[in-house]
Amino acid sequence: MGMNQIHEECGVFGIFAPERCDVASTAYYGLFALQHRGQESCGIVVNDDGVFTSYKDTGLVNDVFTRPALDSLGLGTMAVGHVRYGTTGVSDRLNSQPLVVNHIKGSMALAHNGNIVNSSELRRELELSGSIFHTTSDTEVITYVITKERLSAPSIEQAVNAAMYRIQGAYSLAIMSPQKLIAARDEHGFRPLCYGRREEDGAYVVASESCALAAVGAKLERDIEPGEIVVFTKDGVQSIRDHCGKAMRSTCVFEYIYFARPDSVIDGCAVHAARLRAGAFLALEHPVQADVVIGVPDSGLDAAIGYSRQSGIPYGIGLIKNKYIGRTFISPGQKSREDKVRIKLSTVDDTICGKRVVMVDDSIVRGTTSARIVKLLRDAGAKEVHMMVSAPPFLNPCFYGTDIDSRDSLIAVNHTVDEIAKIIGVDSLGYLSVDSVTKIAACPGGRIGEGFCTACFSGAYPTEVPSEPQKNRFEQKLSESRRADNKN
Repeated sequence: MGMNQIHEECGVFGIFAPERCDVASTAYYGLFALQHRGQESCGIVVNDDGVFTSYKDTGLVNDVFTRPALDSLGLGTMAVGHVRYGTTGVSDRLNSQPLVVNHIKGSMALAHNGNIVNSSELRRELELSGSIFHTTSDTEVITYVITKERLSAPSIEQAVNAAMYRIQGAYSLAIMSPQKLIAARDEHGFRPLCYGRREEDGAYVVASESCALAAVGAKLERDIEPGEIVVFTKDGVQSIRDHCGKAMRSTCVFEYIYFARPDSVIDGCAVHAARLRAGAFLALEHPVQADVVIGVPDSGLDAAIGYSRQSGIPYGIGLIKNKYIGRTFISPGQKSREDKVRIKLSTVDDTICGKRVVMVDDSIVRGTTSARIVKLLRDAGAKEVHMMVSAPPFLNPCFYGTDIDSRDSLIAVNHTVDEIAKIIGVDSLGYLSVDSVTKIAACPGGRIGEGFCTACFSGAYPTEVPSEPQKNRFEQKLSESRRADNKN
């Protein structure tokens, strides 16, 4: 990715097997396939006849789940797993998921992707009524609301149903009770969620993306609809649709541009195809005279192919990514990030030298990494560099799970397109229009261009939003929080 401040969502995974088996290993492979959605921490909870065993820690799936760690989880009939990039609450082991709650009606494990917009109000209400929170994440708020509803609800799924009337914002959930696996998606459908079935043993699998189903040998059955609760038990699959059709579908369009893996299918639309279309729209909106089109690995490659096909300019491999290094934003500190760009990317000089180059990437947030990549191309002998971005300019904070919680760091807020082009050192710069970005995918049953959230580009939020971003408010020093209070 060309920029260093867009962070992934999270990834959720769940399995319900008909017989006791090694569900932990299945969850491990599922999370491995979802690693691109979060690289901060991960966890798995296994259910063996109502006894929950949990293991989670900061780090990548491959590092956290050593053989002894997986063995410690034992066998079971169900498991839920999670990979995390935190959007509310800092990075630490305490905020790792899934969260496990033990209460009078039995244990519950919950994994969450998204961000709750009314979590501060709910947390305050719960704390004033005696609840004590152990983490700083909004996910714990969801578990408390469900647990509270469970005291009077006849079943765990009805508790989830009741909780959904109170929770506002983005959430795709994988929830495990002693006897049930439950998947739930918010009524706007901000974040993806799907389920499939494995033919060899009849196990049901829930995941953020279809690529994780394929990784564990399950076949995609369907996407879980916005507002839907799907319950998996030994008796089969049940759907609760009380919240369906209550709000306009607002799937995050950035899932198609960047977050999801290209081999995933979200809400019936192939991500790879959506990125090809984004590149084609870019070529129509921003035609240039050039010799070669290159993509910034990995998320710019599909759109670059689309640009090349539409424009007729040959596609070439101009940048090579070192596959043994993580994404640039994981490094703390700007200097460290810039050093990593040099290690992460290198140029194929034969493709670039003496050529007019179109470079395609998915976004620009601060501009630092883009400027560094452009310099690499200039140093390799590029005659001209034209940058094409397969998303519109970021102008607004996201409250639904993408880690842009302030306008302060967004380069497009303070600079025109021409000014940004000068800052990053390109001959021309073209962004995809807001109109075109919604046309790269079609929502089910709707017309092309409908059913997507573009708030980070357009400012049109599908829900009420907090007046102040709440990220990391529990990690502020006293002096910082006093300064914030005085400003208000």
